[in-house]
Amino acid sequence: MSELVTGEAVALELRPARLPSRALAVVIDLIVAIAAYTVVTVALLVATASLDDAARTAVSIAAFLLVLVGAPIAVETLSHGRSLGKLACGLRVVRDDGGPIRFRHALVRGAVGVVEILLTFGVVACIASLVSERGRRLGDVFAGTLVVRERVPQTRTGFLPPPPPWLAGRFGQLDLSAVSDALWLAVRQYLSRMHQLDPQVGSDMAQRLAADLSARTGTPVPPGIPPAAYLAAVLQERQAREARRAFAHGPQAAGPQATGPQGVGPLTTGPQTAGPQTAEPQAAGPFAAPLGPSGTPAPDPHTTSSPAPSAPPAAAPTPPPTESSESRPHTGFAPPA
Repeated sequence: MSELVTGEAVALELRPARLPSRALAVVIDLIVAIAAYTVVTVALLVATASLDDAARTAVSIAAFLLVLVGAPIAVETLSHGRSLGKLACGLRVVRDDGGPIRFRHALVRGAVGVVEILLTFGVVACIASLVSERGRRLGDVFAGTLVVRERVPQTRTGFLPPPPPWLAGRFGQLDLSAVSDALWLAVRQYLSRMHQLDPQVGSDMAQRLAADLSARTGTPVPPGIPPAAYLAAVLQERQAREARRAFAHGPQAAGPQATGPQGVGPLTTGPQTAGPQTAEPQAAGPFAAPLGPSGTPAPDPHTTSSPAPSAPPAAAPTPPPTESSESRPHTGFAPPA
């Protein structure tokens, strides 16, 4: 692939055509041109039978120049670099900056092509294409043109294989902030094309990418995990984090406010305050409500005296039951209203 930079500082990635495809396109063009030249020559011989030899020779030379030289130049100019053979092979002639060719480019290519293709049977053109880095013949060098591949075989590059199920959520604690976008792109490209690579080459590439990724995250690759599976699992973890970050403030993220059992009120997440009652320790979770001496939710010391406008009003505390709080078992939930 050849990278060209235009005058507007835009990088273009072009695929130069190689010698086999170019030779096939030239052969198709020559067959069509010779067939047309033969038909025109026969027609001219019949039409100029009454003329002398000098006149018929001049007509033959004119027919040669018009059919074998002028016709290809006109076709490339009008079709912007796509002759019949190039159209069949998926090729196109473009300028060095990637733009379409004009008449002067086609004229130089056709004039030089008479010498390096017609008079030398394509030997000079083949040698020049083999020597050139981008496969250009002498006509392309003098005209400032390049023959590129216009049709590129389509490959399945969008499918990424999922990681094994036993690796789901395995790397949820990795620090992925130091991994660059270039490394993520390399991992994606490898995973999308790993079935098209040679097994040995793919294995070496997976090991290098896994080593780079583990160095950026600061955590070595767990033993017993294949490098390709490690890359797929870490990439899936990054995609999951990006999805959670993208939908964190979406409309589905704001659900109904969690309330305590028996409609006591909103659960608080502040630090638990120890009451005078000493019972067995309660399992503290992220949504556990602290309890007071009577078993009702104790007010949070970090909240203000006036409730927030959006929070529902808390229910009135219920009177304690007849039995003593020391004899009643402590369950961690508010008593029924």
